[in-house]
Amino acid sequence: MTSVFHRIPKRQLPVAIRGDGMYIIDQDGKRYLDGYAGGACVSCLGHSQPDVITAVQDQIAKMAYFHGAIFTSEPLEELASILTTDAPQGLTRVFFTNSGSEAVETALMMARQYFVEIGQSQRKQVIGRRSSYHGAGITGLGVGHQVARRRPFEDILPNVFHISPCYEYRGRLESETLEQYGLRVADELEQAILGLGPDTVMAFVAETVTGTTSGATPPVPGYFKRIREICDKYGVLLVLDEVFCGLGRTGTLHACEQDGVAPDFLTIAKGIAGGYQPIGATLVHQKVYDAIVLGSGSYKGGYTYSGHATACAAAVAVQKCLRAPGFLDNVQTMGALLASRLKEQFGQHPHIGDIRGRGMLMTLELVENRQTKAPFPASRGLSSSIYQSALSKGLITHALPGTVDGHVGDHVVICPPLIANSDHIETIVELLGEAIDAALVENRANAA
Repeated sequence: MTSVFHRIPKRQLPVAIRGDGMYIIDQDGKRYLDGYAGGACVSCLGHSQPDVITAVQDQIAKMAYFHGAIFTSEPLEELASILTTDAPQGLTRVFFTNSGSEAVETALMMARQYFVEIGQSQRKQVIGRRSSYHGAGITGLGVGHQVARRRPFEDILPNVFHISPCYEYRGRLESETLEQYGLRVADELEQAILGLGPDTVMAFVAETVTGTTSGATPPVPGYFKRIREICDKYGVLLVLDEVFCGLGRTGTLHACEQDGVAPDFLTIAKGIAGGYQPIGATLVHQKVYDAIVLGSGSYKGGYTYSGHATACAAAVAVQKCLRAPGFLDNVQTMGALLASRLKEQFGQHPHIGDIRGRGMLMTLELVENRQTKAPFPASRGLSSSIYQSALSKGLITHALPGTVDGHVGDHVVICPPLIANSDHIETIVELLGEAIDAALVENRANAA
């Protein structure tokens, strides 16, 4: 019997007692290979990195926490310096939060205050994309478009206009090249801005590579360059959400590096401290900082635990690991191996419609019919069956329904800790194949 209000109360959860590199061990001694980086693409360095553990212990022994409006701290200043040294162009300041949800909310609050400070208070509109996720709070749910999570709160969500995602597998016409498709869906942003009124829109928010809502969907070539052009043309601030895909996950420190763009705000969280402490951050363009500091003089948001010293100490240690010589080179090598092995294992699978992703963030989209791309009926619960089947085999992964429109469609996300080696990759792919096939057999039996 538990007094915990678990997220899914009817699901019986094993009790995790210890982490060991790429593995989690439960109270019965069963070892689970982590194919989902801590269960939410968080644990980029696995579960027992000694340098990070030592950094946390040392900081707690000195000073665990003090409010950031009264004191700054050494780890806070060091972390900000690390993050801004190699940030995308113009992102010279960092505001720390406790999560990715708060990082996105901070970006939007700062965007609004920026326009108030510069005398454009009529700019209130935010544009997002369908099939997106930007956090579990009311702001994030409103800007994002994960249908199942939004449904109970629709009446109280902020009014946000949503355009099409960059979802090439289902959106591109046969007559279009990748580039043509990208320009077509990017141009929806311009149409939306003109429709809402160019002087009313303050921000466009997008995940550089999507997380779990549609499953690790990377942009096609040229998409974000066109988005950046449109934002610049109409004075709209570009917020790129890299909470899920940032900090080495896609093979480069920032996913947007590979798209040749720099946003006005960049949100990060999961990979910043690798789960060793809760922390997020919003990287802010100098022009936004200047407008606020030279205007009213202070940002009006903030959180009690912003810049928590112990969390910052953990993040400093993690960021030093990510930036160590050869680390990201190995992520690129293992990411290429993961993509290759997934294509070998599932490329001809009758129920795998698409294999997509970037770096160590990959997705398999399941379909009932490969030719028509018809998804399985939502009532069949295929995603849940895959998740449970994988867990029973000792593999932690993430399978989610609602891929296509928020209601139908199933996909599996594979994003192991960035310390994974070739043996780990091989085992993940092998166990995943067994889990998917077992779930499909069960699914067919239940449908009969």
